[in-house]
Amino acid sequence: MSVKEATGNDAGTQSPDEASADGLDQAAKPAKAGKDDSRTDMVGKALGLLVLLGDEPRGASASELSRRAELPFSTTYRLLGSLTRDGFVDYEPEGRRYHLGLRIFQLGQRVSNHHGFAGTALPILRRVTEQTGEATILSVRDGHHHLTVNKVDGPQTFRVTSDPGHLGALHTTSVGKALVAFAEEGERERLLDELPLEPLTSLSITDRDAFRAEIDQVRRQGYAVMDEENELGMRAVAVPVLNSQGVAFASLATAVPVFRLSMEALVALVPLLQAAAAELAARLPQR
Repeated sequence: MSVKEATGNDAGTQSPDEASADGLDQAAKPAKAGKDDSRTDMVGKALGLLVLLGDEPRGASASELSRRAELPFSTTYRLLGSLTRDGFVDYEPEGRRYHLGLRIFQLGQRVSNHHGFAGTALPILRRVTEQTGEATILSVRDGHHHLTVNKVDGPQTFRVTSDPGHLGALHTTSVGKALVAFAEEGERERLLDELPLEPLTSLSITDRDAFRAEIDQVRRQGYAVMDEENELGMRAVAVPVLNSQGVAFASLATAVPVFRLSMEALVALVPLLQAAAAELAARLPQR
């Protein structure tokens, strides 16, 4: 198979060094060992590259991805070529950088529609934003992170940066705290014990006992706040979106710059958010 066939026309031309590395990589492979396992492993490696690209809004080069994924350059180059050919990745020839492709966006929209985040949730979020004049954010938990699945910006010029697809910390955000506090009991305890408490600002909670106390308070009061713990100059309040067992499958937040609303004024929006969360719980598929 030629380089062009392996990588697709959009992946660029392979240099002699890359071709040499490719040959070594091929030579290092066992002749007939675990063919099915090898294919499965390559799928996992390709998915890993997509995840890494998702963390790089400005894109990344093949060498950068190879280093971060801890894969041989030739393997990374071939996988990127296949992903580019099928539309999962875009290649920018000028900067020799790769970006997530429109095929990923298409699949993401289908997932969003399946869970009701677009058709069902969006009108509710818009209504909240109309009443608050501020950004409304809907998030779900993805492992040790929260994933923004929908957002409606307010009419103000100052824009919240947590766009759909954004992965954020659980311990520094109001949406994350609400998801932890109202997780199933065993899962909540696991998160309280294992969650990395890395500081994002000087106000981030990094002490495990302090974080446990914060989560206990969130459970008692029914809402979570963030006061410049995730991003200086921003604060937010969030409520859980609960299933019939009282477990959060999403969380809903209002986020504002600190100069626009005090924490007291922000907390005063909790009843509005709770009413919207109850409506979301009744309409969204619960997972």
